[in-house]
Amino acid sequence: MKSVIVSAVVAMGVFAATPAMANLELAKKSNCMACHAMDKKIVGPSYQEIAKKYAGDKSAEATLAKRIKGGSAANGGQKWGAIPMPANNVSDADALALSKWVLAGAK
Repeated sequence: MKSVIVSAVVAMGVFAATPAMANLELAKKSNCMACHAMDKKIVGPSYQEIAKKYAGDKSAEATLAKRIKGGSAANGGQKWGAIPMPANNVSDADALALSKWVLAGAK
């Protein structure tokens, strides 16, 4: 019985950790990391800067998902400098997952 409980706790921990790792992998797979980093500006702002800017904004998830998918032109133009963000070939679900991950501090 004890081993069943331990196995269940371990499984819950794995499932709880999976979304964060999956979204980091999704960001890498989607080439987001070519222009963005966790804690420093590359071409675009860091994920921490983005999360800070949108903190408390109830529409941030949808706004960022739209921006991730459609680029700067899809959501009110450029917000972070002279270089526009290009549109990305990701599904709506992946764009939303990335948006949530970024807003959570990309952890």
